[in-house]
Amino acid sequence: QVQLVEAGGGLVQPGGSLRLSCAVPRNNFSSYTMGWYRQAPGKQRELVAQITRDGTTEYADSVKGRFTISRDNSRKILDLQMNDLRPEDTAVYYCNQKRGPRNFWGQGTQVTVSS
Repeated sequence: QVQLVEAGGGLVQPGGSLRLSCAVPRNNFSSYTMGWYRQAPGKQRELVAQITRDGTTEYADSVKGRFTISRDNSRKILDLQMNDLRPEDTAVYYCNQKRGPRNFWGQGTQVTVSS
């Protein structure tokens, strides 16, 4: 079983910043594509950003220029730096690991952007 442990969510005002982290302690972390997804109430889960094992990144259009995904293979940690947060970024954010056709998920962390 793959264990992904997220941290760093919370309440922030519009224009503020948050940093999410995902630890994958017992895993060959460096071999897999990692990503962040989010799900807002009443909406489908959507890709926010992902990073391949060689460091290639991909972002949803809605977060380009504001969010940055990064990985530290030696510490087995995935990060998401979120700047200039907007109310529409409010959602539960999930860490994801892709292992071939299989997806593994963290438990999710709530991000709320509100004044």
